[in-house]
Amino acid sequence: MIGFDAILGNVRGKAPLVHNITNYVTANDCANILLACGASPIMADEPDEVEEITARCDGLTVNMGTLNRRKIPAMLRAGARANELGRPVLLDPVGAGASSLRAETAAALLDRLQFAVVRGNVSEIRALTQGTRAARGVDAGAAEHSAGSDGVTALAKALARKSGAVVAVTGPTDIISDGARVCAVANGHAMLGKITGAGCMLSAMTTAFVAANPAEPFEAVCAAVIAMGLCGELAHARLGPLDGSGSYRAYLIDAVYNLTAQQLKDGANYEMR
Repeated sequence: MIGFDAILGNVRGKAPLVHNITNYVTANDCANILLACGASPIMADEPDEVEEITARCDGLTVNMGTLNRRKIPAMLRAGARANELGRPVLLDPVGAGASSLRAETAAALLDRLQFAVVRGNVSEIRALTQGTRAARGVDAGAAEHSAGSDGVTALAKALARKSGAVVAVTGPTDIISDGARVCAVANGHAMLGKITGAGCMLSAMTTAFVAANPAEPFEAVCAAVIAMGLCGELAHARLGPLDGSGSYRAYLIDAVYNLTAQQLKDGANYEMR
């Protein structure tokens, strides 16, 4: 198994270009986190150009955060082009069970595209796997992990087997599965839930990690999730008495920018199951 430090090194060395069809609430943060981890971003969601943009990029992130009718064909066209070219595509099914439009769009995307990664919170992954309506959607809290670690693991495995993607369910304990292997990640800090866009940033960064390590998608997803969690810890440790969520957001990006391979190797807190 390739080391997480080597995975980070490949991201920095290859500097993958990532196309993001993402939500306007977090687009700036997604672009900055990609630059911080060593990748480069392109944000484009015009249906008439997404295929051309995708062809220039090493990976594609499809984020349903601010979904609208214009973005849906853009997502499908960009995803189909990425599939044709063998580029990894990540689905972030934001609020997948919060409305009929979101549920139908997520189902259509999974049906028509091959995703390398699906990353969401437990309510979103449950909605994709079981067709249930999300209780809170974007801001799923610890209460939505009520299925427990075994229940979340079962959801991740089920969706991974159904979709052929590596599935990452993020929450108090992050669960990543390719349908057979499981990685439980304990890195992170509760303050990640106090800023908008932590999940979106992780999705964008995960696409970069997979794009730079195409032969090891499971390990690359694990490394990205661990790196974001670890940087969440480092950002919190830096907070002073007058710092709050705004400072934390900036410190998180700083921590990703300054993250070393040795820090990632030494600070990783995970269990392979």
